[in-house]
Amino acid sequence: MSHEIDVETLRQWLDHHRQIAVLDVRARDARAQWWIPNSTHVDAYQALGEGKPGPLATLSLPANQPIVTVCGAGRLSRLAADILSARGFDACSLSGGMNAWSLAWNTADVPIADTATHVVQVRRTGKGCLSYVVGAGDEALVIDAALAPEVYLSVARNHGWRIRYVLDTHIHADHLSRSRRLAEAARATLMLPEQQRVRFPHSQLADGDQIRLGSSLLSARRTPGHTLESMSYGLNGDTVFSGDTLFTSGVGRPDLHADAAGARARARELFRSLTYLRSLPPSTLVLPGHASEPIPFDQKPIASRMTDLDEWLSTWLVSEEAFIDRVVSRLPPTPPNFARIVELNELGNIPDQDVIELEAGANRCSVA
Repeated sequence: MSHEIDVETLRQWLDHHRQIAVLDVRARDARAQWWIPNSTHVDAYQALGEGKPGPLATLSLPANQPIVTVCGAGRLSRLAADILSARGFDACSLSGGMNAWSLAWNTADVPIADTATHVVQVRRTGKGCLSYVVGAGDEALVIDAALAPEVYLSVARNHGWRIRYVLDTHIHADHLSRSRRLAEAARATLMLPEQQRVRFPHSQLADGDQIRLGSSLLSARRTPGHTLESMSYGLNGDTVFSGDTLFTSGVGRPDLHADAAGARARARELFRSLTYLRSLPPSTLVLPGHASEPIPFDQKPIASRMTDLDEWLSTWLVSEEAFIDRVVSRLPPTPPNFARIVELNELGNIPDQDVIELEAGANRCSVA
């Protein structure tokens, strides 16, 4: 019989580039939504559901390395691993499947102009969530914490930093913010964009506010549209953390918690926010809050220079009305459980159970 491995074990194997084969046995449409980077796909879902090997009976796989089978919740992948084990392969199943994989992560160092400041991009690979640890001297701040506090505390320790501030760019709808818990664990100041939504203690950041971190300066700028309180953070005049306002290949969706008229009004705000961001110097490094696809373990940061984004962004911003029409006509499906996630983020609570199920699935925060 096969055995199971947990997400952390697989995460470490991939992070250390161990020679393994990850075999995704889900249906084709489920695979298209989100996947483990560099995994192989074979649609064995229906056959396994009927207790049959289907394509796994003859599938050619490497014989000299472990095979990790993956499904949605970790049930059919166990059967798949049993079938492959019976064929003589060293097969195991990912416990909890893709739902559990939602919490896997990796990191990438972000080269910036100021060599005295260090930026680490922390990537929640399955969800595409991007958060940042910014260090200068012996101090650090964290933007958009989406993982357990220990992840960020470990990054800070490894660089000799003490986390002084924890910030969010907006109230998130696709994942539970861990910023409040991180601030408590690090004894740091929790800072959120100025708004009346959250119901727990925090410091508010208004448009134009600045945070000094060692020799670096972080400046807050309101960029509403995705949400009304959305804020971008400029670092030293040459880098901007754009949250869910601007991505490397799309823009933030304006429709969550808004009717059709509200979505158009927010799209108008988004147009103005993007126009501001586009006015930044062409060399400005844009660091977004999400990636559009699962993030590989390649240590390459998800980032773009404004000059590279301008080629496609200019076609979006030809006119305000054309932009609004384009955005509202391309809205992706609503993220699952978004209303419950928003409610919990406004309360500042993370439930003790069902977090994996609540957050499962790819992010759908962008319009491309």
